[in-house]
Amino acid sequence: MTISADKAAEIRRLFFAEHWKRGTIAQQLGVHFDVVARVLGAHGPRAGAPRPEARVLAPYESFIDQTLERYPRLRATRIYDMLRERSYTGSLRSVRRYVRQHRPAPKTEVFVRVETFPGEQAQVDWAHVGTLAVPGGRRALWAFVMVLCYSRATWGELVLDLDIHSLRRSLVRASVHFGGSPRQWLFDNAKTVVVERAGDAVRFHSLLLELAARMHVQPQLCRPHRPQDKGKVERAIRYLKERFFAARPIHSIAHGNAQLTSFCNTIALARPHPRWPERTVADALDEEKGKLLALPDSLPETDLVTPVLVDKTASVQLDTNRYSVPPAYARRTLCLVADDQSVRLLDGAVEVARHERCWGRHQRIEHESHLAQTLELKQGARPAKGRDRLRAEIPGIERLIAQWVDAGHNVGSRIASTLRLLDFYGAPSVGRAVSTMLERGTSDLGALAILCEQHRRRRPAPLPLQLAEHVQDRDVIAHDLGGYDE
Repeated sequence: MTISADKAAEIRRLFFAEHWKRGTIAQQLGVHFDVVARVLGAHGPRAGAPRPEARVLAPYESFIDQTLERYPRLRATRIYDMLRERSYTGSLRSVRRYVRQHRPAPKTEVFVRVETFPGEQAQVDWAHVGTLAVPGGRRALWAFVMVLCYSRATWGELVLDLDIHSLRRSLVRASVHFGGSPRQWLFDNAKTVVVERAGDAVRFHSLLLELAARMHVQPQLCRPHRPQDKGKVERAIRYLKERFFAARPIHSIAHGNAQLTSFCNTIALARPHPRWPERTVADALDEEKGKLLALPDSLPETDLVTPVLVDKTASVQLDTNRYSVPPAYARRTLCLVADDQSVRLLDGAVEVARHERCWGRHQRIEHESHLAQTLELKQGARPAKGRDRLRAEIPGIERLIAQWVDAGHNVGSRIASTLRLLDFYGAPSVGRAVSTMLERGTSDLGALAILCEQHRRRRPAPLPLQLAEHVQDRDVIAHDLGGYDE
């Protein structure tokens, strides 16, 4: 194919000046690939040869080599920015090509398999296993896992919190499950465990050290960024994720923990030991149990104990949730004692309130007696006439009234308006509207009326028919209706 001199000059310009590829030039100019190769001829570089920019990069090659020697994993784009500051005028593509060809190969690390004595060490870690729906949103779901290094016996439980109190609870429960404690607990460098670390100098959390002293256990840390130091618990986590958590929906903490405990006591114990395939993990555990440290006579307390200030609404806050106390303790300081099941408020040695622990978000948990005392004391929130009727016919109305109290609204007028809605729309419509408002976290009275009307339109409710007294007292005598036609 013969082409004009202008097109030949354009081919050479696009290749040498704009650095287009041969295939791109052939496609854009509508010529055959062989024509492009012929026009370039001996003056064009052969396929795969470095571009002319490599000559621009030549003065900087020693700098790139020195930088890669110090920082082998440094990105080519960062090196390109460093070269630009040193008057480099070439392209990023040339830098990437050179870095790809001259980046030092990673050093091969040799690992040594280490086996501990029976009862010597247990490895501890957490694993993220999904999320759990809770009131007010969703929370991350974690699995606490402890592995006895000799027998490979595994114990785990699902938790929603990773603070030091959750760690202490799980460590004590794991020790009770195994019937004793190993001589060492090996942890990762998590902030819950380590307050600060500088090289080999480590400062553990004081509450963890207190628990370790009571259990006669030595806490140990693996090296930073060395997950192979705790490979046994890492392998156990992988085993649980593939064998237990895969395709298994978790609907509640209690349900999930029951299944996980059953799995650890049956399937996990019946598997062959990785070092001695002729033995099971259960056989190795029977041997190791005799080497574990005996548990103390009284197990250490693992509850969260902290002073807390009661606010003006007679409630205290834990996480993002608020728990009610009697209004007499408003603006006073109480002692909060909490575990993963309950929350207690103490005034000295006297328990003034007890609640079930809520793991939701931004929830208000209160006793009806606390609310009743608050409404009695607050002048604008005394029970109006008809409130007992609302309480009997509309579930959840007390929570809505509590929101009106917290917002400082006139509760009496709002109860009267709600009674009128109850008379007009009926208890089913108003009850469903109140439930919807509580789910959405709103307490607006206008929204309540709109929701009642929307429910009425979807499912019309019969309106009450008022008859005059003379109609109700009138006796209707049946007679022949044939005369009406005449």
